[in-house]
Amino acid sequence: MKILLTGITGYVGKRILPLLLEQKHDVICCVRNLDRVEEKWTNHPQVQLVEIDFLSANNQSDFPREIDVAYYLIHSMASTSGDFEELELTAARNFRNLISQSKARQVIYLGGISNDKYLSKHLRSRLNVEKELEKGDYALTSLHAGIIIGSGSASFEIIRDMVEKLPIMITPKWVLTLSHPISIRDVLKFLVGVLNNESCFNQSFDIGGKDILSYKDMLLQYAEIRKLKRRIVTLPIMTPRLSSYWLFFITSTSYKLAINLVNSLKVEVIAKENSLAEMLQIEPMTYREAVEAAFTKIRQNQVFSSWKDALSSTEFNPNYADQIDVPNYGCYWNKQSVTFTQNPDKVLQTIWSIGGDNGWYYGTWLWQIRGYMDKLTGGIGLRRGRTNPDEIMNGDALDFWRVLLADKQKKRLLLYAEMKLPGEAWLEFKIVQSGNENRLIQTATYRPIGVWGRFYWGLSWPFHLFIFRGMARNILKASN
Repeated sequence: MKILLTGITGYVGKRILPLLLEQKHDVICCVRNLDRVEEKWTNHPQVQLVEIDFLSANNQSDFPREIDVAYYLIHSMASTSGDFEELELTAARNFRNLISQSKARQVIYLGGISNDKYLSKHLRSRLNVEKELEKGDYALTSLHAGIIIGSGSASFEIIRDMVEKLPIMITPKWVLTLSHPISIRDVLKFLVGVLNNESCFNQSFDIGGKDILSYKDMLLQYAEIRKLKRRIVTLPIMTPRLSSYWLFFITSTSYKLAINLVNSLKVEVIAKENSLAEMLQIEPMTYREAVEAAFTKIRQNQVFSSWKDALSSTEFNPNYADQIDVPNYGCYWNKQSVTFTQNPDKVLQTIWSIGGDNGWYYGTWLWQIRGYMDKLTGGIGLRRGRTNPDEIMNGDALDFWRVLLADKQKKRLLLYAEMKLPGEAWLEFKIVQSGNENRLIQTATYRPIGVWGRFYWGLSWPFHLFIFRGMARNILKASN
Protein backbone atom coordinates (compact mmCIF):
# COMPACT_ATOMS: atom_id res chain seq x y z
CA MET A 1 0.00 0.00 0.00
CA LYS A 2 0.98 3.63 -0.42
CA ILE A 3 0.77 5.42 2.93
CA LEU A 4 1.08 9.12 3.67
CA LEU A 5 2.67 9.83 7.04
CA THR A 6 2.79 13.16 8.86
CA GLY A 7 4.80 13.97 11.98
CA ILE A 8 7.81 11.79 11.11
CA THR A 9 10.12 14.04 13.15
CA GLY A 10 7.88 13.64 16.20
CA TYR A 11 7.91 11.01 18.95
CA VAL A 12 5.33 8.61 17.49
CA GLY A 13 6.03 9.32 13.82
CA LYS A 14 9.72 8.40 14.13
CA ARG A 15 8.75 5.03 15.56
CA ILE A 16 5.95 4.03 13.25
CA LEU A 17 7.84 4.71 10.00
CA PRO A 18 10.21 1.70 10.35
CA LEU A 19 7.23 -0.54 11.18
CA LEU A 20 5.40 0.48 8.02
CA LEU A 21 8.51 -0.12 5.94
CA GLU A 22 8.98 -3.56 7.51
CA GLN A 23 5.50 -4.42 6.23
CA LYS A 24 6.68 -3.50 2.70
CA HIS A 25 4.51 -0.37 2.39
CA ASP A 26 5.62 2.61 0.33
CA VAL A 27 5.55 5.66 2.61
CA ILE A 28 5.17 9.30 1.59
CA CYS A 29 6.58 11.38 4.45
CA CYS A 30 5.33 14.95 4.83
CA VAL A 31 7.79 17.23 6.60
CA ARG A 32 7.86 20.96 7.21
CA ASN A 33 11.59 21.08 6.47
CA LEU A 34 13.61 18.46 4.61
CA ASP A 35 16.73 19.31 6.63
CA ARG A 36 15.16 17.63 9.66
CA VAL A 37 14.82 14.23 7.97
CA GLU A 38 17.25 11.53 9.03
CA GLU A 39 19.80 10.75 6.33
CA LYS A 40 18.82 7.07 6.20
CA TRP A 41 15.39 8.00 4.82
CA THR A 42 16.51 10.43 2.12
CA ASN A 43 17.53 7.70 -0.32
CA HIS A 44 15.38 4.85 0.97
CA PRO A 45 13.67 3.05 -1.94
CA GLN A 46 10.32 2.86 -0.11
CA VAL A 47 10.32 6.46 1.15
CA GLN A 48 9.21 9.57 -0.72
CA LEU A 49 9.74 12.94 0.98
CA VAL A 50 7.37 15.87 0.51
CA GLU A 51 8.13 19.29 2.03
CA ILE A 52 4.89 20.88 3.18
CA ASP A 53 3.67 23.09 6.02
CA PHE A 54 0.05 22.26 6.77
CA LEU A 55 -0.38 25.60 8.52
CA SER A 56 -0.26 27.36 5.16
CA ALA A 57 -0.70 24.69 2.48
CA ASN A 58 -4.43 24.63 1.74
CA ASN A 59 -4.03 24.30 -2.01
CA GLN A 60 -0.89 22.53 -3.19
CA SER A 61 -0.97 21.26 -6.77
CA ASP A 62 1.95 18.85 -6.32
CA PHE A 63 0.45 17.15 -3.26
CA PRO A 64 0.44 13.34 -3.79
CA ARG A 65 -2.86 11.95 -5.04
CA GLU A 66 -2.04 8.24 -5.25
CA ILE A 67 -2.53 7.45 -1.56
CA ASP A 68 -4.33 4.52 0.08
CA VAL A 69 -4.12 5.51 3.76
CA ALA A 70 -2.88 8.59 5.64
CA TYR A 71 -1.73 9.05 9.25
CA TYR A 72 -2.33 12.37 10.97
CA LEU A 73 0.21 12.72 13.81
CA ILE A 74 0.66 16.50 13.93
CA HIS A 75 0.68 18.08 17.37
CA SER A 76 1.82 21.46 18.73
CA MET A 77 0.92 21.71 22.42
CA ALA A 78 4.07 23.65 23.31
CA SER A 79 3.68 26.27 20.62
CA THR A 80 4.75 29.78 21.54
CA SER A 81 1.51 31.08 20.12
CA GLY A 82 -1.13 32.19 22.56
CA ASP A 83 -3.67 30.08 20.71
CA PHE A 84 -2.28 26.71 19.67
CA GLU A 85 -5.90 25.51 19.34
CA GLU A 86 -6.33 27.66 16.26
CA LEU A 87 -3.01 26.50 14.84
CA GLU A 88 -3.96 22.85 15.26
CA LEU A 89 -7.37 23.45 13.70
CA THR A 90 -5.82 25.25 10.72
CA ALA A 91 -3.35 22.42 10.12
CA ALA A 92 -6.13 19.82 10.35
CA ARG A 93 -8.36 21.76 7.97
CA ASN A 94 -5.60 22.10 5.37
CA PHE A 95 -4.69 18.43 5.73
CA ARG A 96 -8.34 17.41 5.29
CA ASN A 97 -8.74 19.52 2.15
CA LEU A 98 -5.63 18.05 0.55
CA ILE A 99 -6.33 14.44 1.49
CA SER A 100 -9.91 14.75 0.25
CA GLN A 101 -8.48 15.49 -3.21
CA SER A 102 -6.47 12.25 -3.14
CA LYS A 103 -7.55 8.62 -3.48
CA ALA A 104 -7.08 7.89 0.22
CA ARG A 105 -9.69 5.51 1.64
CA GLN A 106 -8.75 5.99 5.29
CA VAL A 107 -7.19 8.55 7.61
CA ILE A 108 -5.86 7.37 10.98
CA TYR A 109 -5.68 9.97 13.74
CA LEU A 110 -4.05 9.73 17.17
CA GLY A 111 -5.78 12.01 19.64
CA GLY A 112 -6.36 12.17 23.38
CA ILE A 113 -8.90 10.53 25.68
CA SER A 114 -11.57 13.14 26.34
CA ASN A 115 -14.38 11.52 28.36
CA ASP A 116 -14.31 13.92 31.31
CA LYS A 117 -16.92 16.70 31.51
CA TYR A 118 -14.13 19.23 31.97
CA LEU A 119 -11.50 19.25 29.23
CA SER A 120 -8.22 21.10 29.30
CA LYS A 121 -7.29 23.37 26.43
CA HIS A 122 -5.02 20.66 25.10
CA LEU A 123 -7.63 17.89 25.16
CA ARG A 124 -10.30 20.21 23.77
CA SER A 125 -7.99 21.02 20.87
CA ARG A 126 -7.41 17.32 20.19
CA LEU A 127 -11.16 16.75 20.09
CA ASN A 128 -11.74 19.70 17.77
CA VAL A 129 -9.07 18.40 15.40
CA GLU A 130 -10.87 15.07 15.27
CA LYS A 131 -14.17 16.79 14.45
CA GLU A 132 -12.45 18.70 11.65
CA LEU A 133 -10.93 15.55 10.19
CA GLU A 134 -14.34 13.81 10.25
CA LYS A 135 -15.54 16.20 7.52
CA GLY A 136 -13.24 14.72 4.86
CA ASP A 137 -14.09 12.46 1.92
CA TYR A 138 -12.53 9.36 3.46
CA ALA A 139 -13.12 6.99 6.37
CA LEU A 140 -11.65 8.33 9.63
CA THR A 141 -10.29 6.00 12.30
CA SER A 142 -9.56 7.82 15.57
CA LEU A 143 -7.50 6.37 18.39
CA HIS A 144 -7.56 8.18 21.75
CA ALA A 145 -4.63 7.65 24.14
CA GLY A 146 -3.84 9.01 27.58
CA ILE A 147 -0.26 9.34 28.77
CA ILE A 148 2.20 7.30 26.74
CA ILE A 149 4.96 5.41 28.57
CA GLY A 150 8.11 4.70 26.62
CA SER A 151 11.76 5.67 26.43
CA GLY A 152 11.85 9.32 25.40
CA SER A 153 8.13 10.02 25.84
CA ALA A 154 7.23 13.27 27.61
CA SER A 155 5.20 11.50 30.32
CA PHE A 156 7.87 8.91 31.05
CA GLU A 157 10.70 11.47 31.15
CA ILE A 158 8.74 13.74 33.51
CA ILE A 159 8.07 10.83 35.88
CA ARG A 160 11.71 9.83 35.58
CA ASP A 161 12.95 13.36 36.35
CA MET A 162 10.77 13.66 39.42
CA VAL A 163 11.49 10.28 40.99
CA GLU A 164 15.21 10.12 40.20
CA LYS A 165 15.90 13.62 41.59
CA LEU A 166 13.57 14.01 44.58
CA PRO A 167 13.65 11.68 47.63
CA ILE A 168 10.71 13.65 49.06
CA MET A 169 8.16 15.14 46.65
CA ILE A 170 5.94 18.01 47.74
CA THR A 171 3.33 17.66 45.02
CA PRO A 172 0.16 19.43 43.84
CA LYS A 173 -3.16 17.67 44.29
CA TRP A 174 -3.34 16.68 40.62
CA VAL A 175 -1.06 13.73 41.44
CA LEU A 176 -4.23 12.06 42.79
CA THR A 177 -5.98 12.28 39.40
CA LEU A 178 -6.66 8.92 37.77
CA SER A 179 -5.13 8.12 34.42
CA HIS A 180 -4.92 5.21 31.99
CA PRO A 181 -1.28 4.92 30.87
CA ILE A 182 -0.35 2.95 27.77
CA SER A 183 2.98 1.66 26.49
CA ILE A 184 4.33 3.22 23.29
CA ARG A 185 4.68 -0.33 21.97
CA ASP A 186 0.95 -0.87 22.37
CA VAL A 187 0.16 2.49 20.77
CA LEU A 188 2.16 1.44 17.72
CA LYS A 189 0.42 -1.94 17.60
CA PHE A 190 -2.97 -0.23 17.56
CA LEU A 191 -1.89 2.31 14.93
CA VAL A 192 -0.63 -0.43 12.62
CA GLY A 193 -3.49 -2.81 13.47
CA VAL A 194 -6.25 -0.47 12.26
CA LEU A 195 -4.43 0.19 8.99
CA ASN A 196 -6.82 -0.54 6.09
CA ASN A 197 -9.03 -2.49 8.50
CA GLU A 198 -12.55 -1.85 7.20
CA SER A 199 -14.14 -2.81 10.52
CA CYS A 200 -12.39 0.27 11.96
CA PHE A 201 -13.54 2.71 9.26
CA ASN A 202 -15.49 5.69 10.61
CA GLN A 203 -14.92 4.47 14.15
CA SER A 204 -13.21 5.93 17.22
CA PHE A 205 -11.58 3.92 20.00
CA ASP A 206 -10.02 4.75 23.36
CA ILE A 207 -6.80 2.80 23.92
CA GLY A 208 -5.17 2.19 27.29
CA GLY A 209 -2.95 -0.23 29.15
CA LYS A 210 -4.02 -2.77 31.77
CA ASP A 211 -3.83 -0.40 34.74
CA ILE A 212 -5.81 2.61 35.85
CA LEU A 213 -3.57 4.54 38.24
CA SER A 214 -3.22 7.91 39.87
CA TYR A 215 -0.08 9.88 39.03
CA LYS A 216 1.02 9.29 42.60
CA ASP A 217 0.72 5.53 42.05
CA MET A 218 2.79 5.82 38.88
CA LEU A 219 5.52 7.78 40.66
CA LEU A 220 5.69 5.26 43.50
CA GLN A 221 5.64 2.24 41.19
CA TYR A 222 8.45 3.79 39.16
CA ALA A 223 10.44 4.28 42.39
CA GLU A 224 9.82 0.66 43.35
CA ILE A 225 11.03 -0.57 39.95
CA ARG A 226 14.16 1.55 40.29
CA LYS A 227 14.63 0.41 43.91
CA LEU A 228 14.39 3.97 45.21
CA LYS A 229 12.75 4.99 48.48
CA ARG A 230 10.46 7.95 47.81
CA ARG A 231 7.87 9.80 49.84
CA ILE A 232 5.10 11.96 48.37
CA VAL A 233 3.37 14.73 50.29
CA THR A 234 0.38 16.33 48.57
CA LEU A 235 -0.46 20.00 49.14
CA PRO A 236 -3.96 21.03 47.99
CA ILE A 237 -3.03 24.74 48.21
CA MET A 238 -0.76 24.74 45.16
CA THR A 239 -2.37 26.81 42.39
CA PRO A 240 -2.10 25.85 38.71
CA ARG A 241 0.55 28.55 38.23
CA LEU A 242 2.61 27.28 41.16
CA SER A 243 2.16 23.73 39.87
CA SER A 244 3.45 24.83 36.47
CA TYR A 245 6.54 26.45 38.03
CA TRP A 246 7.09 23.34 40.15
CA LEU A 247 6.96 21.06 37.10
CA PHE A 248 9.13 23.46 35.10
CA PHE A 249 11.96 23.61 37.66
CA ILE A 250 11.92 19.91 38.53
CA THR A 251 11.69 18.44 35.04
CA SER A 252 13.05 19.19 31.56
CA THR A 253 9.82 20.71 30.24
CA SER A 254 9.59 24.27 28.97
CA TYR A 255 7.31 26.60 30.94
CA LYS A 256 4.78 26.79 28.09
CA LEU A 257 4.59 22.99 27.99
CA ALA A 258 4.40 22.82 31.79
CA ILE A 259 1.31 25.08 31.81
CA ASN A 260 -0.49 22.93 29.25
CA LEU A 261 0.52 19.72 31.01
CA VAL A 262 -0.73 20.90 34.40
CA ASN A 263 -4.09 21.84 32.90
CA SER A 264 -4.33 18.37 31.34
CA LEU A 265 -3.11 16.50 34.42
CA LYS A 266 -6.09 17.82 36.39
CA VAL A 267 -8.44 15.96 34.03
CA GLU A 268 -9.30 12.30 34.64
CA VAL A 269 -8.20 10.35 31.58
CA ILE A 270 -9.70 6.85 31.52
CA ALA A 271 -10.39 4.86 28.35
CA LYS A 272 -13.90 3.68 27.60
CA GLU A 273 -14.19 -0.06 27.17
CA ASN A 274 -14.28 -1.32 23.59
CA SER A 275 -13.42 -4.47 21.64
CA LEU A 276 -10.49 -3.09 19.62
CA ALA A 277 -7.74 -4.89 21.57
CA GLU A 278 -9.62 -8.18 21.24
CA MET A 279 -10.32 -7.54 17.55
CA LEU A 280 -6.64 -6.88 16.83
CA GLN A 281 -5.44 -9.59 19.25
CA ILE A 282 -3.40 -7.12 21.30
CA GLU A 283 -2.65 -7.83 24.97
CA PRO A 284 -1.81 -4.39 26.46
CA MET A 285 1.08 -4.07 28.90
CA THR A 286 0.78 -3.16 32.53
CA TYR A 287 2.34 0.12 33.67
CA ARG A 288 5.17 -1.79 35.32
CA GLU A 289 5.89 -3.72 32.11
CA ALA A 290 5.88 -0.47 30.12
CA VAL A 291 8.42 1.17 32.46
CA GLU A 292 10.66 -1.91 32.42
CA ALA A 293 10.49 -2.03 28.60
CA ALA A 294 11.47 1.65 28.46
CA PHE A 295 14.53 1.03 30.63
CA THR A 296 15.57 -1.90 28.47
CA LYS A 297 15.90 0.54 25.55
CA ILE A 298 17.65 3.14 27.71
CA ARG A 299 20.24 0.64 28.95
CA GLN A 300 20.91 -0.47 25.38
CA ASN A 301 21.21 3.15 24.15
CA GLN A 302 18.35 2.44 21.74
CA VAL A 303 16.06 5.40 22.41
CA PHE A 304 14.68 5.80 18.89
CA SER A 305 12.83 9.06 19.48
CA SER A 306 12.34 11.64 22.22
CA TRP A 307 9.68 14.29 22.75
CA LYS A 308 12.53 16.77 23.41
CA ASP A 309 13.74 16.48 19.82
CA ALA A 310 10.44 17.77 18.44
CA LEU A 311 10.57 21.52 17.77
CA SER A 312 7.40 21.82 19.86
CA SER A 313 9.43 20.87 22.95
CA THR A 314 10.80 24.41 23.12
CA GLU A 315 9.09 27.73 23.63
CA PHE A 316 11.33 29.37 21.05
CA ASN A 317 10.53 27.17 18.08
CA PRO A 318 12.52 29.21 15.53
CA ASN A 319 11.87 29.00 11.82
CA TYR A 320 14.25 26.12 11.34
CA ALA A 321 15.34 26.88 7.79
CA ASP A 322 16.08 30.53 8.57
CA GLN A 323 18.75 29.64 11.15
CA ILE A 324 20.96 27.34 9.06
CA ASP A 325 22.68 30.23 7.28
CA VAL A 326 24.83 31.82 10.00
CA PRO A 327 24.78 35.63 9.57
CA ASN A 328 27.91 37.60 8.73
CA TYR A 329 26.88 41.17 9.59
CA GLY A 330 26.12 42.79 12.93
CA CYS A 331 27.63 39.87 14.84
CA TYR A 332 30.33 39.07 17.38
CA TRP A 333 32.53 35.99 17.05
CA ASN A 334 34.83 33.75 19.00
CA LYS A 335 36.80 31.62 16.55
CA GLN A 336 39.24 28.88 17.51
CA SER A 337 41.36 27.22 14.83
CA VAL A 338 43.63 24.37 15.93
CA THR A 339 45.71 21.98 13.84
CA PHE A 340 45.82 18.36 14.92
CA THR A 341 47.46 15.03 14.09
CA GLN A 342 44.74 12.71 15.39
CA ASN A 343 42.53 10.64 13.13
CA PRO A 344 39.88 13.10 11.80
CA ASP A 345 37.16 10.48 12.25
CA LYS A 346 38.00 10.18 15.96
CA VAL A 347 37.88 13.95 16.37
CA LEU A 348 34.56 14.04 14.56
CA GLN A 349 33.13 11.35 16.85
CA THR A 350 34.27 13.35 19.89
CA ILE A 351 32.43 16.38 18.53
CA TRP A 352 29.37 14.23 17.86
CA SER A 353 29.39 13.16 21.53
CA ILE A 354 29.34 16.66 23.02
CA GLY A 355 26.79 17.67 25.65
CA GLY A 356 24.44 15.63 27.80
CA ASP A 357 26.22 13.29 30.22
CA ASN A 358 29.45 13.74 28.22
CA GLY A 359 29.62 17.44 29.12
CA TRP A 360 31.24 20.21 27.07
CA TYR A 361 34.89 19.15 27.43
CA TYR A 362 35.92 22.32 29.27
CA GLY A 363 34.39 24.25 32.14
CA THR A 364 31.35 21.97 32.27
CA TRP A 365 30.52 23.41 35.69
CA LEU A 366 30.31 26.86 34.07
CA TRP A 367 27.93 25.46 31.45
CA GLN A 368 25.87 24.03 34.32
CA ILE A 369 25.72 27.43 36.04
CA ARG A 370 24.60 28.96 32.74
CA GLY A 371 21.93 26.27 32.55
CA TYR A 372 20.67 27.10 36.05
CA MET A 373 20.59 30.80 35.17
CA ASP A 374 18.63 30.01 32.04
CA LYS A 375 16.12 27.93 34.00
CA LEU A 376 15.67 30.69 36.58
CA THR A 377 14.83 33.19 33.82
CA GLY A 378 12.25 30.88 32.26
CA GLY A 379 14.54 29.12 29.77
CA ILE A 380 14.96 25.41 29.15
CA GLY A 381 18.29 24.93 30.93
CA LEU A 382 20.47 21.86 30.41
CA ARG A 383 18.00 19.22 31.56
CA ARG A 384 16.94 18.12 28.08
CA GLY A 385 20.35 16.50 27.61
CA ARG A 386 20.53 14.45 24.43
CA THR A 387 18.65 11.41 23.16
CA ASN A 388 21.66 9.31 22.15
CA PRO A 389 25.12 9.54 23.81
CA ASP A 390 27.14 9.49 20.59
CA GLU A 391 24.81 10.09 17.65
CA ILE A 392 23.23 13.39 16.56
CA MET A 393 20.60 14.07 13.92
CA ASN A 394 19.31 17.27 12.38
CA GLY A 395 16.68 18.83 14.63
CA ASP A 396 17.76 17.04 17.83
CA ALA A 397 17.72 18.84 21.16
CA LEU A 398 21.19 19.07 22.73
CA ASP A 399 21.02 20.60 26.22
CA PHE A 400 19.96 24.21 25.53
CA TRP A 401 21.00 23.99 21.87
CA ARG A 402 19.15 22.74 18.79
CA VAL A 403 21.05 20.77 16.14
CA LEU A 404 20.59 22.64 12.87
CA LEU A 405 23.00 20.58 10.83
CA ALA A 406 24.87 17.36 11.59
CA ASP A 407 26.74 16.37 8.44
CA LYS A 408 29.46 13.77 8.96
CA GLN A 409 30.41 13.68 5.30
CA LYS A 410 31.16 17.41 5.30
CA LYS A 411 32.49 17.13 8.87
CA ARG A 412 30.29 19.94 10.15
CA LEU A 413 28.08 20.35 13.20
CA LEU A 414 25.99 23.51 13.62
CA LEU A 415 24.04 24.30 16.79
CA TYR A 416 21.50 27.07 17.46
CA ALA A 417 21.01 28.41 21.00
CA GLU A 418 17.56 27.97 22.55
CA MET A 419 18.55 29.48 25.87
CA LYS A 420 17.20 32.87 26.98
CA LEU A 421 19.37 35.48 25.27
CA PRO A 422 19.12 39.15 24.25
CA GLY A 423 20.06 38.00 20.76
CA GLU A 424 20.76 34.87 18.72
CA ALA A 425 23.70 32.48 18.98
CA TRP A 426 25.23 29.71 16.89
CA LEU A 427 28.04 27.26 17.69
CA GLU A 428 29.75 25.57 14.76
CA PHE A 429 32.39 22.82 14.54
CA LYS A 430 34.16 22.04 11.29
CA ILE A 431 37.08 19.83 10.36
CA VAL A 432 39.00 21.17 7.38
CA GLN A 433 41.59 19.10 5.56
CA SER A 434 44.21 20.83 3.41
CA GLY A 435 47.02 18.71 2.06
CA ASN A 436 48.51 16.81 5.00
CA GLU A 437 47.13 19.25 7.57
CA ASN A 438 43.94 18.76 9.54
CA ARG A 439 42.37 21.69 11.33
CA LEU A 440 39.49 21.98 13.80
CA ILE A 441 37.61 25.25 13.34
CA GLN A 442 35.21 26.09 16.16
CA THR A 443 33.16 29.27 15.78
CA ALA A 444 30.72 30.86 18.24
CA THR A 445 28.59 33.51 16.52
CA TYR A 446 26.37 35.96 18.42
CA ARG A 447 23.96 38.46 16.87
CA PRO A 448 22.84 40.92 19.60
CA ILE A 449 19.45 42.59 19.86
CA GLY A 450 19.57 46.16 21.17
CA VAL A 451 21.79 47.62 23.87
CA TRP A 452 21.20 44.72 26.27
CA GLY A 453 22.42 42.29 23.64
CA ARG A 454 25.72 44.13 23.30
CA PHE A 455 26.05 44.46 27.07
CA TYR A 456 25.53 40.69 27.42
CA TRP A 457 28.34 39.92 24.98
CA GLY A 458 30.72 42.34 26.72
CA LEU A 459 29.91 40.80 30.10
CA SER A 460 30.38 37.22 28.94
CA TRP A 461 33.38 37.84 26.63
CA PRO A 462 36.08 37.10 29.29
CA PHE A 463 34.43 33.73 30.04
CA HIS A 464 34.05 32.91 26.36
CA LEU A 465 37.72 33.65 25.84
CA PHE A 466 39.00 30.70 27.88
CA ILE A 467 35.90 28.45 27.72
CA PHE A 468 35.87 28.14 23.93
CA ARG A 469 39.66 27.96 23.70
CA GLY A 470 39.76 25.20 26.30
CA MET A 471 36.87 23.35 24.67
CA ALA A 472 38.60 23.19 21.27
CA ARG A 473 41.83 21.91 22.81
CA ASN A 474 40.10 19.33 25.01
CA ILE A 475 38.09 17.98 22.06
CA LEU A 476 41.42 17.09 20.46
CA LYS A 477 42.80 15.64 23.73
CA ALA A 478 39.68 13.47 24.12
CA SER A 479 40.25 12.13 20.59
CA ASN A 480 43.63 10.55 21.36
